Amino acid sequence: MKQILIIEDDINIAEMERDYLQLNGYKVEIVNDGAEGLKLAMQGIYDVIIVDLMLPGKDGYEIIKEIRKRFEIPIIVVSARTEDIDKIRGLDFGADDYLTKPFSPAELTARVKSHINRYERLKGTSIAEPELITHRGLEINTSSHRIFVYGKEVQMTSKEYAILLLLASNPNVVFTKEHIFDRIWGDEYYGDTATIPVHIQKIRKKIEKDPSNPEFIETLWGTGYRFKI
Repeated sequence: MKQILIIEDDINIAEMERDYLQLNGYKVEIVNDGAEGLKLAMQGIYDVIIVDLMLPGKDGYEIIKEIRKRFEIPIIVVSARTEDIDKIRGLDFGADDYLTKPFSPAELTARVKSHINRYERLKGTSIAEPELITHRGLEINTSSHRIFVYGKEVQMTSKEYAILLLLASNPNVVFTKEHIFDRIWGDEYYGDTATIPVHIQKIRKKIEKDPSNPEFIETLWGTGYRFKI
């Protein structure tokens, strides 16, 4: 049974999320304080973290940031903040998804299921020999999901890894934002393509010597992105 941690100070919303997720076969734990939620999240026993941004003790941004230092599990933000800057900041800190209140509990459940399935596919269970994708100083091990840049390992979220793998597996092929969004998030995600430039920027910070003058991921203005070889 998959375990989900809900960090939410509105008990009515938290219980609604819990009840609906439990009806769909998930084991759910609720915590109403940000600091206590982070402590539980860092135990590493949960398959998905659902977190509000405005919390007592510690805000959602800090929780996401700390979780991302150790784990790549899906993190879904559920917040009353509807401004694009809040969504972009949440994604920039490492969240995989952003759902604004009020929302349908059925939609939340669909997103949880989608993220768990994609994370498990990305994580993989194969014991086959590692497959390497190498381009100059970049090395992607698709078996262990480890990434090295000029010999130094870098850490990425599941979405960052998936985007980089998509581009690096298809060098010199131009992908539009819409194409990347459809390939990585799929039809079950109800968002927009504004998340793609945010993720590309984060990937560049991790693999490029000079993110403002990238040698790996090239932007074709008005078209999309491609991996240069």
